[in-house]
Amino acid sequence: MPAAPGTRRRAKTAPMQRYDLHCHSTYSDGVLTPSAVVARAAERGVDVLALTDHDVVDGLPEAVSAAGKAGIAFVCGSELSVTWQDITIHVIALRIDPDNATLTDGLAAIRSGRDQRAHQMAEGLAEAGIAGAYEGAMKYVTNPSLISRTHFGRFLVEAGHAKDAKDVFNRFLTPGKPGYVSHGWATLTQAIDWIHAAGGQAVIAHPGRYRVTPTGLRTLFSEFTDAGGEGIEILSPSHTPAQYVEFASHARVLGLRGSCGSDWHGPGESWMDFGDLPDFPSGVVPIWKDW
Repeated sequence: MPAAPGTRRRAKTAPMQRYDLHCHSTYSDGVLTPSAVVARAAERGVDVLALTDHDVVDGLPEAVSAAGKAGIAFVCGSELSVTWQDITIHVIALRIDPDNATLTDGLAAIRSGRDQRAHQMAEGLAEAGIAGAYEGAMKYVTNPSLISRTHFGRFLVEAGHAKDAKDVFNRFLTPGKPGYVSHGWATLTQAIDWIHAAGGQAVIAHPGRYRVTPTGLRTLFSEFTDAGGEGIEILSPSHTPAQYVEFASHARVLGLRGSCGSDWHGPGESWMDFGDLPDFPSGVVPIWKDW
């Protein structure tokens, strides 16, 4: 039916694409294979997915193939471990060339020493009365070159020492707790340079998780920006709605772009699944604007 005289027909708007730019597979500390991760994301309505396994890119070829079959847009990524002012932070790499030698050599350097750290973590837990933690964690390891705190966390929950992932980290695996061992990862500048060498963009992952003061967080964002970093992960299951607003404000002030991700590891391991991210905040340029 034609529109009445003097009125305008409302233009149809295309639905917003749903981005999830942070998740994990069995190549690091996730519980599903890359192809299964892609299938789950597609089934739950994600349009654009990045697989960002910790300090490794080995699962990306499988994920790329699966994404083509599932009809979902795919972004090659990784999550790099960084030491900044004696704390560990994570930097997401997006749209990288996974075959870039500078990046792959850097990731190999980060991974070295993980097994030694794991043994030290087990020793600390043993001193706290929890025996067999290394062997228990190894039952969950799917990539022999990458044992992480998440694997220890799964063992500790299964063994009844904590009720869930959040509880286990708070009680055992953060600074000052018996299972925490500091480790020297890449520097912030190194990580960003490696990501850029691979043609990618660097994003600070879940900044709300880091135990720093508000002043310290501003310093981190400022140094990240000065080193050439591009974005802040605003929407994350680690953040509250108030922190969405806070980190969006930081992004606007510093001229950084915003990103979002479920940080998905496995069913039931977080309150947020694929497809559960809230709407992207207005007034922030998304990291994907020029893709």
